[in-house]
Amino acid sequence: MSMRVVVFLGPPGAGKGTQARELAREWGLAHVATGDMLREAIAAATALGRQAKTYYDRGELVPDDVVIGMLGERLQQPDAADGVILDGFPRTIAQAEALERLLKDLGQDLDRVVFFDVSEPELLRRLTARRALEGRADDSEATVRNRLKVYATQTEPLLSYYRDRSRLVTVGGEGSVDAIRGAIRQALAG
Repeated sequence: MSMRVVVFLGPPGAGKGTQARELAREWGLAHVATGDMLREAIAAATALGRQAKTYYDRGELVPDDVVIGMLGERLQQPDAADGVILDGFPRTIAQAEALERLLKDLGQDLDRVVFFDVSEPELLRRLTARRALEGRADDSEATVRNRLKVYATQTEPLLSYYRDRSRLVTVGGEGSVDAIRGAIRQALAG
């Protein structure tokens, strides 16, 4: 696989993380989930991690410039030398534009954006089941519906943004994990 930077985009519960972990391992790429990256930077008390912690402690979203700064540091780590799968980032047009600038500064390009297309009933089923299995309070049906609404408002515009730049490929996100993984491989090979 000759890809260097791939984004996995889709609603909460679409399976991005599951697929990103496995394909990153298979292809020898780093799996970068921004939530994990933020928690690691905060735990390591890096300069940007300390900055992010002030927002976390107040229950606020970490500003884009801080996230992009952390991402810039993360993309320069040795395990990212052969490329990365970005899991769930960017989430807004502003983040997509900032990512483009960051990659340009690093002498890289965004190769592809894989959109996981999953129906709302399936997302609700998965996320409410995840609540039962993992005890996640943020996966109650009301919370899930709100997260899907926020996703539709903020993140869906990215589909047109990346489609217009000929970067977007769509993969059906329903079916077996292996079938979906095969569809991703096929979409990225073409």
